[in-house]
Amino acid sequence: MKHKLEVDYNAARGFLADREVNDAFAKSIKALEVLEGREGRGNEFLGWLDLPSETDETLLSRIEGVARRWQNGIDVVVIIGIGGSYLGSKAALDALTHHFDLYLEKSSSPKIVFAGQNLSEDYLSELMELLSAKSAAAVVISKSGTTIEPAVAFRIIKQHFEEKYGKEESARRIVAVTDESRGALRKLSEMEGYETFIIPDNVGGRFSVLTPVGLIPVAVAGYDIRAMLEGARDMQKRSSEHSENNPAVAYAAIRNALYSSGKKIEIIVNYNPKLQYVAEWWKQLYGESEGKENKGIFPASVNFTSDLHSMGQYIQEGERHIFETVISVEKPNRSLSIANDPKNLDGLNFLSGKSIDECNKMAELGTRIAHVDGGVPNMRIILPEINEYNIGSLFYFFEKACGISAYMLDVNPFDQPGVEDYKVNMFALLGKPGFEEKAKELRARSL
Repeated sequence: MKHKLEVDYNAARGFLADREVNDAFAKSIKALEVLEGREGRGNEFLGWLDLPSETDETLLSRIEGVARRWQNGIDVVVIIGIGGSYLGSKAALDALTHHFDLYLEKSSSPKIVFAGQNLSEDYLSELMELLSAKSAAAVVISKSGTTIEPAVAFRIIKQHFEEKYGKEESARRIVAVTDESRGALRKLSEMEGYETFIIPDNVGGRFSVLTPVGLIPVAVAGYDIRAMLEGARDMQKRSSEHSENNPAVAYAAIRNALYSSGKKIEIIVNYNPKLQYVAEWWKQLYGESEGKENKGIFPASVNFTSDLHSMGQYIQEGERHIFETVISVEKPNRSLSIANDPKNLDGLNFLSGKSIDECNKMAELGTRIAHVDGGVPNMRIILPEINEYNIGSLFYFFEKACGISAYMLDVNPFDQPGVEDYKVNMFALLGKPGFEEKAKELRARSL
């Protein structure tokens, strides 16, 4: 029997009255009922709720077919996307991949790199140097095909492929993940003959990691997407329980109780650098889902123990408007012990024979105690170990808890109207037709 993800909120209880906790759990369970009853705002975007149990064998076989096809002769696969089309797969791959795989070449699968997640000329130029030297393929991910960052990157990469490989071979090296029937990328894919996969209309980008958006990069990198979906499927079942034993209900309840008590910033903490991009994915998921109508917990992240030497002072003694949620990994995938040194010049022989993980666990415990003593409530999300099953479980857990939490705040978790403001300004300043008056207005302003 597999160990399961758990939520431990004991170190937050001391900051809340029993009445506050009980009230938060009641609201969280009610929000779960609204979410699963498809009764809340944005309910047309709830397709992600059923993805783990409804992803069919035909789709999985097609995805695995792409992975097999690119196993031989392809050195590098570029994943082109931004936001939810980038962060989920980046999170999964960073968690699962050997830290030094690029140097040791531990895997026979193609190396995964990313494009379209920024507008850095240096980054894209250096990427093109890599693609010039290696045999490459690409997965372009966009519902519309017109989001500027990935569209610009794809335009450049597509041109490079066609010049290097020819149009026919380029088409075999490009897979598109896009809308079923509309948008520029769908039209281009049909014109050029790209193999395509669908982003369901009822799944928003930041909830799309368990669609082909996330599954294709993970499979191409050589990891087990079936195990990832199994973990998500088990969490789908567990997170449907209408009780305090539901980990998604518990997490949503306590974080909202803390928010109501004045804790406006949540810091997600990891003690394993493989989880750094899980935190980046989490920040988009919660920031974009909850940050509306002048409401919402501000999502931040730190990597401990590294950031204890930079952010630790503020967390310990700064303004008391924060709480922490620690992703705590119970069991490392490797073992390494500290040797005895006869000279003992560093005075660390008391650690002789201890594992690095034991030191890390004591750093985690000691830090949590210090921060709680300093007025920072703490929760722990306990992950048994880092593998495909548990990463799938973690993704679905955070998604389900996010939907619950946003409904507790009475906001629509599935839109992002504020994101459009910067796009309008950017298009106008770049000279997009139809934005001339806006451009004049913006250029007249001085910041």
